[in-house]
Amino acid sequence: MPGLRPPGTPPGPPMATSRSEDEESLGGTKRGPAPPPGTVPKRRSSSRFIKRKKFDDELVESSLAKSSSRAKGGPEPPPRPGPDPPPGDRRKVSRAVPPPAAPGPPPGLPKRLKKSKQSPAVPRDLGRWKPADDLLLINAVLQTNDLTSVHLGVKFSCRFTLREIQERWYALLYDPVICKLACQAMRSLHPEAVAAVQSKVLFSKAEEQLLTRVPSTPQPSLETFQDLLIRHPEVFYPSRTPKALQLHWQLLRQYHLLQDQTVQPLPKGDQVLNFSDAEEMVDDGKLRDVRDEVLEHELTVADRRQKREIRQLEQELHKWQVLVDSITGMSSPDFDSQTLAVLRGRMVRYLMRSREITLGRATKDNQIDVDLALEGPAWKISRKQGVIKLKNNGDFFIANEGRRPIYIDGRPVLGGNKWKLNNNSVVEIASLRFVFLINQDLIALIKAEAAKLAQQ
Repeated sequence: MPGLRPPGTPPGPPMATSRSEDEESLGGTKRGPAPPPGTVPKRRSSSRFIKRKKFDDELVESSLAKSSSRAKGGPEPPPRPGPDPPPGDRRKVSRAVPPPAAPGPPPGLPKRLKKSKQSPAVPRDLGRWKPADDLLLINAVLQTNDLTSVHLGVKFSCRFTLREIQERWYALLYDPVICKLACQAMRSLHPEAVAAVQSKVLFSKAEEQLLTRVPSTPQPSLETFQDLLIRHPEVFYPSRTPKALQLHWQLLRQYHLLQDQTVQPLPKGDQVLNFSDAEEMVDDGKLRDVRDEVLEHELTVADRRQKREIRQLEQELHKWQVLVDSITGMSSPDFDSQTLAVLRGRMVRYLMRSREITLGRATKDNQIDVDLALEGPAWKISRKQGVIKLKNNGDFFIANEGRRPIYIDGRPVLGGNKWKLNNNSVVEIASLRFVFLINQDLIALIKAEAAKLAQQ
């Protein structure tokens, strides 16, 4: 009966029914009413001495329930007091239940990023525009209020197109980064550089109107322009000097732009035009140089290619001392004023125009004077088969530098040996036969000069 108490127990509240450990592990158990505030909660324990071991599926369910509660961010339930489980149970629980993870920030909140000490890289304008160009552009635009006039009348350090000038002006107006960098660079300019830039500023229309009022005759002096600067300081640019005004006035007078000058009417009929009249008829708008970047690029590439070919021909000039001519029925004479000897074959002939030539087989890595492969099959010929030299006494010798022998009039010349060549000697190299012909007249002149030098 729930109202009975065991004998010897003091009167008190009715005893709570003990619950098994597997019932406590389930989430569907009911808890009693909360104790009033200010009182210490009674420790709950089980009166059973023998406890049932948990099965494996119960251990897994309990661990999953705890891990899901931690993942949801809810508070973990405090450990329930009670006697320690037997050693076997403790071993199983420690294996099944993972250790509690360290509390971390809720998944909904963003992670705090570390503040980097380095400031973000500021983009720099590394184009062709220099500080002097920016200063000249600003002053010219303030004077004329026309970018087209600035493009036609201002000479920058580099040749800019009208579109480049417009893009730079808009960047100085609306791009804060480029504007800041340009201002810093212009402040660091030397005063002499600033004065040189200001002297190139275009004249405004108001300044030219005042200059056109100066009469063309007599010739005004510098005091006239100095007085003009003093009387109209608000019109002229601050860096204007009397000398600059005088030079611009002379330019206006040259083109008949002064107020007291009259322009002559164009001649009519068959009257011959002079140069000034023809210049007036020219439309300046048609004289603008339209830059074609594609055409300029093609011309540059073609120029580089031609220069490369000329350089290669200059490097190969020494290789053309021996010429190769095809032998036909109507061939030119064998000798001329520069040919010392001729090595004549069945298909081609080689003209010897230097005192020393090399014979062999030409390859990509080996360039020689006489390529015997032009005469016929030359795979048995060495890359450098031999050398023909002309001595000071007028005698020709051939030296064999290959592995195969060279036959001179039927006599073999082995590698490392040399033999004298006479006129009409037959030279045979790997079944290729040639006739060696000597220019007797030119050799006689060479012998005569050698004899004169020997006598002196």
